[in-house]
Amino acid sequence: MNKNFINIYNFLINYTRNKELYRSLNRNDNFSDRLTLFLLHFAFFLKNFKNDENKELLQKIYDFNFRQLELSIREIGYGDQSINKKMKVYINLFHSMVSEIHFWDDLNRTMKIEKLSIFLEDFNKIDKFVDYFEDFKEKLSKKNLNYLLKGVREV
Repeated sequence: MNKNFINIYNFLINYTRNKELYRSLNRNDNFSDRLTLFLLHFAFFLKNFKNDENKELLQKIYDFNFRQLELSIREIGYGDQSINKKMKVYINLFHSMVSEIHFWDDLNRTMKIEKLSIFLEDFNKIDKFVDYFEDFKEKLSKKNLNYLLKGVREV
């Protein structure tokens, strides 16, 4: 099943690599920027597929993705103690994102901009990110989880 989970991870990474997402930065993007966008994509992914039927599978995907993130941090060269601290920060950030977008569909545009601004403080044109994540959410809603687990490249 891990092979299927890597498909989901790579799917989210591919969206995170979209260079258009980083054009509104006044500097070069860094690992933290990419991680933030990855976590936002992942939060919308989990929100879309969350239901009682998928609960156990989504937990496995969650565990797998955070293991992959930990491996990425190790590759950068952080030591074990630093990795534990970083992972705690990233997991807390992710849970904050999930909490903030939980009622996404009930929010007006201004409130959506405010929610994304919390996590994208170094980015300009947050309204473009609202459109982007609305589109991402719409694309996700047209697919089922098994379709994505099989490694289909595009939503």
